[in-house]
Amino acid sequence: MISFLSLKDVTALHGAEINEAVSRVVNSGWYLQGKENEKFEAEYAKFIGTRYTVGCANGLDALIWIFRAYIEMGVMQPGDEVIVPANTYIATILAITENGLKPVFVEPKLNTLQIDEDKIEEAITSRTKAIIIVHLYGRLAWNEKVASICKNHNLKLVEDNAQAHGCLTSDGQKTGSLGDAAGHSFYPGKNMGALGDGGAITTNDKELADVVRTLANYGSQKKYVFKYAGRNSRLDEIQAAVLRVKLKYLVKDNECRKVVARYYIEHLNHPQVSLPETLPYESNAFHLFPIFCEKRDELHDYLEQNGVGTVIHYPIAPHKQECYKEWNNISLPITEYIAAHELSLPIGPAITMDEVKTVVKVINEWRG
Repeated sequence: MISFLSLKDVTALHGAEINEAVSRVVNSGWYLQGKENEKFEAEYAKFIGTRYTVGCANGLDALIWIFRAYIEMGVMQPGDEVIVPANTYIATILAITENGLKPVFVEPKLNTLQIDEDKIEEAITSRTKAIIIVHLYGRLAWNEKVASICKNHNLKLVEDNAQAHGCLTSDGQKTGSLGDAAGHSFYPGKNMGALGDGGAITTNDKELADVVRTLANYGSQKKYVFKYAGRNSRLDEIQAAVLRVKLKYLVKDNECRKVVARYYIEHLNHPQVSLPETLPYESNAFHLFPIFCEKRDELHDYLEQNGVGTVIHYPIAPHKQECYKEWNNISLPITEYIAAHELSLPIGPAITMDEVKTVVKVINEWRG
């Protein structure tokens, strides 16, 4: 069986260093808010190209804290609107509604799978305070027009960079440094995954970074003194140490993903299978490799039966989820089409080229 993503194999790529890092923390006797966090935050900020990184418990919390911080800073208030791509993982939406803000859905372009920048301005109202872009699948969502819209309308630009560690613009700037703030996830299956949950916020805004750090530490800047009603959302020392190892190899591991993606793009040849627009390879972190098929579920079952693991991202769009019943009757046809036809193929730094060739061969031989 060709695994969709073997975390055991991914970890084994740098296993000796990871084991050493974990042992170092265990033997230190210091497990929270220590030197490993301090060093990881400095190293990740340098890598992303921002002044500040603040570690937290997970990627969802990273986004929640950004919006909560803006509320505490007086930049936003409950009831304000945040423009968001309709075809995202639900965490992006949860971070908005958790703070009493209102998500305003904008459809993506089918060829890019990213928010349609030509539809953003018509969604802006007097209550709009931010646009959140999502580098979904590891694909670059930022462009000059989105940045210009934010500037012209005095809107905050927030990045959901959960799936795009190491993704670049054409001039080499990394996602996570393109807007006012960005949320990052280090869930184990990400391009740079921890051995459990983990997340971070990156920004050049010192006030925002300070407020986020305080909120994620119970609302406390000084022991037993609480400025905000915060929560406990901290990156532990073991995860920080593991991420320091993973960060050293992120560019190399992403290059492995690009080799796999290039083979798929050049060799997949089936009349019922289509691919989104091919981005320049440097502008894609290839967290996922999505394909589209009118008979998606049949293809999924066929691949499983022939020893190829795949995953559907994401079969139910956020506005169709039971937890958001008030939006269930909204029609977002492009988003709904993506949800009904997307299938992700195996990709990662540990998959072998023989396995990749087998995936392509099995798909090209499908008689759907």
